[in-house]
Amino acid sequence: MRKLRRSDELAAEGRTGEQIAAEPGVLAATMYNWRRRFGGMDTDAAKELEELREQNARLKWLLADAELEKDALREIAGIF
Repeated sequence: MRKLRRSDELAAEGRTGEQIAAEPGVLAATMYNWRRRFGGMDTDAAKELEELREQNARLKWLLADAELEKDALREIAGIF
């Protein structure tokens, strides 16, 4: 978030995307991705978004695991 705020300051000074990305030492594409992903958010909202994404990934994994287990039990029981 600090790097994005700093990039806003540099953009206001009239710097190009490449110059803006060079200061924090990232690629311009990375900076654009961050802006698309976190632009307009404050730090707390960005942290919450990341936590929710991690939780969502864990829940998807658990669901997939449960579905595999159900399929295996159906196969063992002979129920298709």
